[in-house]
Amino acid sequence: MAVDYAVIVVYLAGMLAMGWWGMRRARSKSEFLVAGRRLGPAMYSGTMAAIVLGGASTIGGVGLGYQYGLSGAWMVFTIGLGLLALSVFFSARIARLKVYTVSEMLDLRYGGGRAGVVSGVVMWAYTLMLAVTSTIAYATIFDVLFDMNRTVAIVLGGSIVVAYSTLGGMWSITLTDMVQFVVKTIGVLLLLLPIAVVKAGGFGEMKAQLPTEYFDPLGIGGETIFTYVLIYTFGMLIGQDIWQRVFTARSDRTAKWGGTVAGTYCLAYALAGAVIGTAAKVLYPKLGSPDDAFATIVKDELPVGVRGLVLAAALAAVMSTSSGALIACATVANNDIWSRLRGLGRVPAGDHDEVKGNRAFILLMGLAVIATAVAIDNVVEALTVAYNLLVGGLLVPILGGLVWKRGTVYGALASVVAGGLAVIVLMATYGILANEPVYYGLLTSLAAYLAVSLATPATDAAVLTAWRERLAGRAPELASEPVAAPQ
Repeated sequence: MAVDYAVIVVYLAGMLAMGWWGMRRARSKSEFLVAGRRLGPAMYSGTMAAIVLGGASTIGGVGLGYQYGLSGAWMVFTIGLGLLALSVFFSARIARLKVYTVSEMLDLRYGGGRAGVVSGVVMWAYTLMLAVTSTIAYATIFDVLFDMNRTVAIVLGGSIVVAYSTLGGMWSITLTDMVQFVVKTIGVLLLLLPIAVVKAGGFGEMKAQLPTEYFDPLGIGGETIFTYVLIYTFGMLIGQDIWQRVFTARSDRTAKWGGTVAGTYCLAYALAGAVIGTAAKVLYPKLGSPDDAFATIVKDELPVGVRGLVLAAALAAVMSTSSGALIACATVANNDIWSRLRGLGRVPAGDHDEVKGNRAFILLMGLAVIATAVAIDNVVEALTVAYNLLVGGLLVPILGGLVWKRGTVYGALASVVAGGLAVIVLMATYGILANEPVYYGLLTSLAAYLAVSLATPATDAAVLTAWRERLAGRAPELASEPVAAPQ
């Protein structure tokens, strides 16, 4: 195990070193929050794939494969579909807006800050819980590695992410995510996948040992797949953590095609996780929990050195999502909530002060995430709450603003409030893991948006004109943005 420990220690030290290096590049608000909006296709694709494929996609994806076979790929598959839809249909327009948060987009589209403030609170809750669920996953990985106490593991893993994120902001996160993308690709796709299949006796032996349902692509059930589409595919379209990566693209073409490559990669990753889980079912048919499949097969079947690299891949998956959610949470808390509460939402500040303020918020939110992660046990419930609030409260006003010009600020505000309250009440009534909250919450949000928008005066023509100019990349505000440097 000494070699495995060495691999992990070198990896973690490298993450901190990149955080320090990224600090030297983050000299302005744009550099700190969106990497200067100058990522090229290769780096954009790698970092986008890294943020969407976290611990739930890696450890959870293998667990679903263990429980359901190949159809266990559907959760991660729907994440890939959502990223593809975002990239093909919306990313170019989003990138041209040159904003920092989803709430700023709502302000531009509807005029005024009322919808933006409420949506900021909902988005903050989503990004906070997403960061928390990613941070909790450190307990599983460090338990396999060092038999470490749960609280100590969460504090250790979370502190490393908070440290490099605070130092260099999006530049540090971009550099670490690119390394994490490479580590995940090697560890999961190139090493763990073929080794697991070979250890299980090959696909022929796997088919002979397991029921036929394990090889039915729809075996997990149509209702489950539909729920995954609602939560994860639609969630990819509107999450601040995902949009903030779109804002880093050097051009709208980079956002569109780089995201398409990342989405396609997600589809392959989904299938790989399900196959690894299916192989684990052959090797260990009676595990106590499906989520133990990843750790068990890594610990028992991989040779020294390779085991360390694959565990580093699991750490990479968790850290990439955790850091992305953390900077998104801090950006929303500072720009959409705190600044508005202080009445500073439209007051310009110097670049140095902006970076200092955002750095302080990452540190503050990071400490809140670690404390919450220590206090919460159920990862699935926390993640479900996050996505239910996101989709039920924000999907309709965001997509409505992009595709329907008759939508109004009052319709958007009613949609966020009605959808969010419906989700909360229904989760309390049916249970957090029930499907009804997101189904009926989304319908409530849509009904409120349509009814109130049609019942209130249309958005001012000047606001819509400015919005169209911004979408086309012709708005005069863009002059303050740094010119993209070639890569």
